Amino acid sequence: MVTTTYQVQGMTCGHCANAVSTEVGAIPGVSDVQVDVAAGRVDVTSDGPLDTDTVRAAVDEAGYDLVGA
Repeated sequence: MVTTTYQVQGMTCGHCANAVSTEVGAIPGVSDVQVDVAAGRVDVTSDGPLDTDTVRAAVDEAGYDLVGA
């Protein structure tokens, strides 16, 4: 298992956290997503390293911006 922390811009509430968690959680191999709205941080646990572009696309689909990994 690998846990990677991503910085996501634009999240302000629980709905934001749920949207990001749902989209990122749908990526194959992801087993857990923890969102810290206040810090703009998303911790993703997966079977192996994830492609940053795949995570960026999922965050974008949720309506937010991935600004760093």
